[in-house]
Amino acid sequence: METTSTLPAISTLQTPHRSLSLGEAALRYILRDRLTLFALSVLIFLTLFCIFGPPIVENTTGFDPNRTNVLDRYLKPGEKGHLLGTDQLGRDQFIRLLHGGRISLFIAYSASIMSIVIGVVLGIIAGFNGGLVDDIITWFINTLSSIPSIFLLILFSTVFSPSPTTLVMLLALLGWVSTCRLTRGEVFTLKEREYILAARALGASTPRIMFSHILPNLLSQIIVALTIDAGVLILIESGLSFLGLGVQQPTASWGNMLTAARTYFATGVHLVIWPGIMITFTVLCFYIVGDGLRDAFDPRMSRR
Repeated sequence: METTSTLPAISTLQTPHRSLSLGEAALRYILRDRLTLFALSVLIFLTLFCIFGPPIVENTTGFDPNRTNVLDRYLKPGEKGHLLGTDQLGRDQFIRLLHGGRISLFIAYSASIMSIVIGVVLGIIAGFNGGLVDDIITWFINTLSSIPSIFLLILFSTVFSPSPTTLVMLLALLGWVSTCRLTRGEVFTLKEREYILAARALGASTPRIMFSHILPNLLSQIIVALTIDAGVLILIESGLSFLGLGVQQPTASWGNMLTAARTYFATGVHLVIWPGIMITFTVLCFYIVGDGLRDAFDPRMSRR
């Protein structure tokens, strides 16, 4: 009597499907989002070009960002080898634009990173510990939130010399409030999760729980806040330069270049166009990347 095997053929066996982690799903979503990829590529290229481009361009053209030549004032783009023309003192606009990008992007990246670090650390401490610690930090949050930041920036910029480093410190010390508030609210929810209670039962120390178990769950929020804050800080630096409280000449930044150019708009319109384009395009790219990352780290969006 012949018996037929009921076992499935090896070729028909299917391996179990492994679900994607949030990071993997977010990366897959970003790789499919062409607009976010384009904006991110522009930011990376612009950052690298502003860092490494000035010495290359200076050695190639022989122009210096602070060397004046009153005989070559207001040259149009392309005249006498000046790619983007010259300003009211005969300085090469292209070289100064690259050096200005260094300063503006340095302020944006450094101040946003510092403010995010301060806000996240204080938010974790306040949300996890509660009690008196939370009351003190919340008092600082409410106090700084009740005072318009622009007034504090004007006050401190008037007292201290508005160098790039000083601006980074001021912007970081005044920009952590919103991040701290969001982090604090998120930690209130996370600290009641089962894995946190299990870590406590196993005897994990408070710093280990805060920074090894809670902090990784805040990374998506931190990354999104970082990109959006960087764009906002470029606008703030430009606004302070408009008020005469930003980076001072002859050090170039996109903000003070645009502020100085408005005085000579009728004589050299190209002096207004290029700093304005760089500020607008860079801030737009930061916002696009931030919006794309927000969608990527949203489980409902990234797993589609």
